[in-house]
Amino acid sequence: MTTAIRHPVRLVDLTHALGPSPSEPASPRIERTDHTDGAQLWEHWYGIPADALPQRLGFAGEIVTASTHAGTHVDAPWHYGPTAEGAPAWTVDDVPASWFIGPLVVLDVSDLDAGALVTPGLVAERLTAIGHRLVPGDIVAVRTGADQLWGTPEFWEHGAGLGREAVLHLVDAGVRVIGTDAWSLDRPYPLIGAEWGELGDPARLWPAHFAGIERRYCQVEKLARLDEVPPTGATIICPPIKVARAGAGWTRAVALVP
Repeated sequence: MTTAIRHPVRLVDLTHALGPSPSEPASPRIERTDHTDGAQLWEHWYGIPADALPQRLGFAGEIVTASTHAGTHVDAPWHYGPTAEGAPAWTVDDVPASWFIGPLVVLDVSDLDAGALVTPGLVAERLTAIGHRLVPGDIVAVRTGADQLWGTPEFWEHGAGLGREAVLHLVDAGVRVIGTDAWSLDRPYPLIGAEWGELGDPARLWPAHFAGIERRYCQVEKLARLDEVPPTGATIICPPIKVARAGAGWTRAVALVP
């Protein structure tokens, strides 16, 4: 499939930078080498002196150590379990790239309290409010408002989350990619942990993720700036890095707004 941009568009970057952040419990680490290090490396490898280089400097570089779930990223079916729809689950390098470009539908649930559960009824209500009926290939992003706390330790404690039934409702309508600006498409992890200690109910444990065992779909987590995108009319492009046999991969998600 080829896509041509025939009309002027405004590009909205929906991605957080990958790097150390108080919002990441398992924070990425970046080891940096500067231009002087680059010159020294070439002299060590090839005997090329710094005097032979422009400004006596070589190339800068970085070595990144990070979870594939750090920063804005795509979860593949393998993340949810070893099977999906009764077949071996796809890893992130199995998922067709065509899944990650399509009409963007933003469902605004930022008025809900942190930890609220998004149900099929609420999805239908919010779709009606924006005058949209889902069609196969739509990519739905849930705007919780949690991204406003990015850069703080409180980030992962905020945002509404989808339940199993809401995920199945969307996937059965032809949505193969669901995004969120929160830490997780599920309700916040600390809340899930606290509920388990109080109720011990397995049905409350990451129902949005585990719905991916029943239906094959992908999530895009930790999106940003969904408030700068209209509810409908934009196109999202968010293919993940093809990390071999991985359950997730980082993405530079962008929206093209007419």
